[in-house]
Amino acid sequence: MIDRLAAALQFDQEALNLRHQRQQVLANNIANANTTGFKQSRAEFADFFPQSAYGLSQNAIGAGVRLERVAQQFTQGNVNFTDNALDLAISGEGFFTVSDGGATLYTRAGEFGTNRDGYVVNASGHRLQVFPPNAGGAGFDASRTVDLRLSNADNPPGASTRIEAGFNLPANAVAPTTTPFDASDPTSFNTSTAVTVYDSLGTAHAANLYFTRTANPNEWTVNMQVDGVDVGTPTTLQYSDTGTLVAPAGGQITLPPTVPTNGSAPLTLTLDVSASTQDGEGFAVSRLGQDGFATGRLAGIDVGEGGVVQARYTNGQSAQIGQIAMASFPNPQGLQQVGSTAWAQSFTS
Repeated sequence: MIDRLAAALQFDQEALNLRHQRQQVLANNIANANTTGFKQSRAEFADFFPQSAYGLSQNAIGAGVRLERVAQQFTQGNVNFTDNALDLAISGEGFFTVSDGGATLYTRAGEFGTNRDGYVVNASGHRLQVFPPNAGGAGFDASRTVDLRLSNADNPPGASTRIEAGFNLPANAVAPTTTPFDASDPTSFNTSTAVTVYDSLGTAHAANLYFTRTANPNEWTVNMQVDGVDVGTPTTLQYSDTGTLVAPAGGQITLPPTVPTNGSAPLTLTLDVSASTQDGEGFAVSRLGQDGFATGRLAGIDVGEGGVVQARYTNGQSAQIGQIAMASFPNPQGLQQVGSTAWAQSFTS
């Protein structure tokens, strides 16, 4: 009787221990209900059935229940909008790859910011890993990962090499009576327009185009000045009787180099007027642009759906600085929990 009572008490104690373990799992899930990237666990039990060489299935009695494992539930969580450009979310399976002092960890939590050195980190100081851009600028090097770091360095300037001008010249215009052309005398040309170009140091220069009707039918000349200095000689523009450009061929005008006075490299420009026309009664500019830009400073960061991180600069330029390195595992249940909503790779994962 005493032995039976002791056995009953032992089973009751084991049942209480198992119930307590299940409550601990539930309590941990509840406590982390608002933890970003947390994945709940589930207590899974199994019967305990000791076997002996003389046991028979028809009269064998089980020895109770035991906690088989605490299974992690890697299901898709809610995706919430924030005002932080570095807050990320994963749609579907996968993990962000982070570095903890050189040790590689994995997390579903996408709350990232920057530290004082410009590295993108989470609240635990783990650095987000990305695939770096290839040296040629096309694609990313998926053979290695690096820390994502936002640099405050300026984006270097780019010298203008091309001016693209789309405009319409009035077909009923008459040749000016004042000759020769003089940019300071509006009576020596019919109309004009201007665009800003940049030298190799990022300094802005005013490029002015002056259009003058000649005495010949459907013929104009275009003069160009940079900072008030003539660039080359006047170029003849010839149009057909339907208003389309005939000459120069292809609408490309190669201008001689202009040497700025600020020590930059010579400014060599090509003027593209292939989109110009001559019809109607009014002068109109439909397109006027160039390919240079000044020095730019970091204005913001964008992360696309494909995980590509782009830096935006005040000069209108952008640069790809990495692609977020995602990781997946055949058996995510085998990952080792290390705390701070992070996991480490294991043999079973």
